[in-house]
Amino acid sequence: MLNDPLAAALTKVFNAEKVGKREVVIKPASKMIKKIFSLMNEYNYIGMFEEIDDGKSKLLKINLLGNINKCGVIKPRFSTKKDNFEKWEKRYLPAKDFGIILVSTPKGIVTHNSAKENGTGGRLLAYCY
Repeated sequence: MLNDPLAAALTKVFNAEKVGKREVVIKPASKMIKKIFSLMNEYNYIGMFEEIDDGKSKLLKINLLGNINKCGVIKPRFSTKKDNFEKWEKRYLPAKDFGIILVSTPKGIVTHNSAKENGTGGRLLAYCY
């Protein structure tokens, strides 16, 4: 039993990326994990992914592009206000406008840039660069 499926999924992707694999299978697949991987796909960190139903649970088969330098979850899931994102960018990202922080807001899971534009705060979930 996994305590943090999101952390396990991002670690598996990062380790496969470091080794140089072209694809990785993530199990289990939740809606939150799918949304996070779709945002990573949108920002070109990973390739396309497909959901496979094996009868018991759902799997995600992800194509890797080799574009991830580092990714991981943010524990504990800090709350942040709409104007405090710079503090977290300095802590989790290597440079300004380099990488994304994924945030759970009342409008769904978005990147920190989208949250700044929409003027919403939320809870920090993960980072990727």
